[in-house]
Amino acid sequence: MPDELDLLRRANPVPADAPHFGDGPLDPHAERHLDRLLHHTPPPRRFRLPRRTAPYRTPRETPAPRRLARLRTRTGIPLPRPRPAWALAAAGAVLAATLTAVLVGPGTQPALAAPRPLTVRVHSTPVPLARMAELAAAAAQDGSPRLRKGTHVQSWSLGMADGEPPVTLPEERVVRWRADAGGTEVVVATDPRHPGRPVLTDTALDPHVVADGQVISRTTYPPSWSDAPPAATPPHTPAALRTYLGETVQPGRRTPARTLSTDELLDGVDQLLDHWTLGARESAALVRLLADSGGLRPLGEVTDRLGRRGEAYAHQGGDGHGRRMLILDPRTGAVLGMETTFTRDDPRYGVKAGDVMEYKAWMR
Repeated sequence: MPDELDLLRRANPVPADAPHFGDGPLDPHAERHLDRLLHHTPPPRRFRLPRRTAPYRTPRETPAPRRLARLRTRTGIPLPRPRPAWALAAAGAVLAATLTAVLVGPGTQPALAAPRPLTVRVHSTPVPLARMAELAAAAAQDGSPRLRKGTHVQSWSLGMADGEPPVTLPEERVVRWRADAGGTEVVVATDPRHPGRPVLTDTALDPHVVADGQVISRTTYPPSWSDAPPAATPPHTPAALRTYLGETVQPGRRTPARTLSTDELLDGVDQLLDHWTLGARESAALVRLLADSGGLRPLGEVTDRLGRRGEAYAHQGGDGHGRRMLILDPRTGAVLGMETTFTRDDPRYGVKAGDVMEYKAWMR
């Protein structure tokens, strides 16, 4: 039987004695291609988006943690986050202008700009997380509101491509579950900062502008009774919740839950809130857990992107992580939002330190 080297030699498509090898003359086919490259303008390239993974899966289909994955998302360097690989420098600008004229007339601009980082109110007094945990525990004594499966979230996520300006994709997602354990998900293109303006979206494998409030997708989920986090019902004690979040970010982990880093805790919170709307007891347990972790620094009062007043807490991620800001309701400790910003410039993607990579605002 011939060895591998002999097989490779036989498979060589361009043997050394080929008539047009090396610096030899081009054949007619190659001549035509060269002439086209030198003297003809190439046709415009069509930029297409890779198919995005649905932001919500049924419990039986829930993959390993996104961030990231949808980390997606939280890095000072754009590492494991899926990025739309397309450009808007020329084709996108023409597309936006054309669709804007069709949708709303020539006088209205689409909502394409990235949100500015949230700013802390001047002279506001930071509230320590330990104090916030006490307030949340007091608010949870009557047990209301109660835990509910499903979520309502407004998000702004940054799309990047090499050498092209970044763009922001705003979406609102509502997931509801019925008594028969089946569920529905509706995703809408909308940006509350610019009501009525067209919105950029990436559906149908192509970037395009749609009218504000355009339904991007409707999904129906069959009944599922998964007992694995984050599909499983979250507990309402800090110790049990820590274990739950550990299993959420690292399914099947055998490492003691107490070793969870603050980055991992925040990753778990993100995934938890994409599946559940926490009740008062669960929110109180979460705030106590975050206070005990010691990784979040109180900043003061902010107004989130939906106009809600909140208390901000920041965490400077480790290697490969950006800065994350968690916003809590000052009365109940419920999570209102989470913002991830770059910690250093990256000219490859046209981003600077402080630019918002992702922001989520959760609602009841």
